[in-house]
Amino acid sequence: METAQLTPDQLDAQASRLHDTDAWQRIVSGWERTALEPAPPACVPADGAPPAHPAGWRDLLSVPVDRLIEESLRTMSAPRPRERPLPGRLGAVLPECLHAWRRIGQPDVRPSVHLGYARQILTEWGWQNTPCRLRNARGARCLCGAMLTAHRLGYGSLGTVDRAGAWLITELRSQGWTGLIGPWNRHPGRTAAHALSLIDATIRRASRAGH
Repeated sequence: METAQLTPDQLDAQASRLHDTDAWQRIVSGWERTALEPAPPACVPADGAPPAHPAGWRDLLSVPVDRLIEESLRTMSAPRPRERPLPGRLGAVLPECLHAWRRIGQPDVRPSVHLGYARQILTEWGWQNTPCRLRNARGARCLCGAMLTAHRLGYGSLGTVDRAGAWLITELRSQGWTGLIGPWNRHPGRTAAHALSLIDATIRRASRAGH
């Protein structure tokens, strides 16, 4: 069973390294370039005869199967997380290791779904921006802390956490922020509403890419 010993800053650094790889940049930019254009509506001849069967379908036969699957996934929105309540206010202040048993038998999820659970943690347990702290005394989490806690609760593998963090950084870059998640979270004037808005935008971005 996976055991996460990462701190929020360590997760932040790992996500940044993943974001900067060529492979990740191909994921981020490639799906927008290869998305299928919407098919034009079929034209009905003036004489009322049924339209001839389009020959374009034959072109699909030359497309590799893995690309067809990839394109299909990109048109799907991420599945809604299965309703599973958080373990109450007491659970918010318990040591993270005590939640590890909840991972037993849980399947992996997409990064966008994992971020949905991180959002639930921030909403129900609270958001905080104390430097270098996964949570405060009340159990509120920072952005990276919420992702690590979601993993502890059984929502996504460690690899999924890294990819979710990389998607967060991708969204931050699109908004003009050049630093890491932690400094953004701690920036003066930052609020819980800003954090939730960032997660929502990231979920939409990752979902459109099939992640």
